[in-house]
Amino acid sequence: MKPSINLHALHIFHTVARTGSVTRAAEALRISQPAVTMQIRKLEQELGLTLLTPKGRGILLTEAGSFVAAQAKRMAALEEDVSLRIHDFREGRTGILRLTATYLPANFLLPAWMAGFKRQEEDIRLVLQTANADRALSLLLHYEAELAFVGGRLAADEVLTRQPLGEDPMWFVVPPDHRLAGREATLTEVLREPFVMREEGSSTRDMLLSLCRSSKIGLPRIGMELGGMHEAVRAVAAGYGVLFASAAEVHDYIQRGEVARIQVPGITMTNPLAVYWRSRDPLSVQAQRFLDWVLAQPVSTPLD
Repeated sequence: MKPSINLHALHIFHTVARTGSVTRAAEALRISQPAVTMQIRKLEQELGLTLLTPKGRGILLTEAGSFVAAQAKRMAALEEDVSLRIHDFREGRTGILRLTATYLPANFLLPAWMAGFKRQEEDIRLVLQTANADRALSLLLHYEAELAFVGGRLAADEVLTRQPLGEDPMWFVVPPDHRLAGREATLTEVLREPFVMREEGSSTRDMLLSLCRSSKIGLPRIGMELGGMHEAVRAVAAGYGVLFASAAEVHDYIQRGEVARIQVPGITMTNPLAVYWRSRDPLSVQAQRFLDWVLAQPVSTPLD
């Protein structure tokens, strides 16, 4: 059976070995000499080793004492290192910060924010997971992320705190050879076309359905349903359907002529961008430092 080690006694022994005297160790530890002697005797009994032998007015480490003193020195160094690491974690200088975001902030905003923050806080590891709006908030509520950056219509409540970041206009886009490409059309005309839709839980899907209901027009005909904005834009670029998307998400495709915009007079919907966190839980120091960094940065998209 392995002997147990009294770490408190080992710490005292380390001080005795370092100072070379029970008296000086007692002064350094601010305890009595008899207390130091008693702890050393207990440690010797636990280890079954003689650690010290008298030498004049002082003490001398035995061979076993020298060996144990070397191990105690390693422990003291590790203890100091652990203490420093915990201090740095508490001060927000180390640790892991888990983020989640919907497509637009994940692709156009967070990469620059994360890179800028990392240049200042190299020892904080940032982990980002891209998801639709419902999934992003689920990750937040289930403690799998501490901050969620979401584009969409979501609002704060007693569970989530919302900090607005900016807005981006919503556009209808079609293949470049589509009969409505580059033209003006009414919402009714646009809705006669088949749509490439995002999956349920996507905020852009919900905004389109809300627009149709508020305009008292029938719901769009779903010709294709895809689980990501990049995939949806690529499907339209390949020649099929209409897509309702945030302008920043399709801007580069329009610039390259891969898709074209339909101008729909009277439709001025915007995609609000915001960061969310759990209202009832204090943010970690790491999350608060990143949030402060983000809020100090300009919110720019390819349209700015």
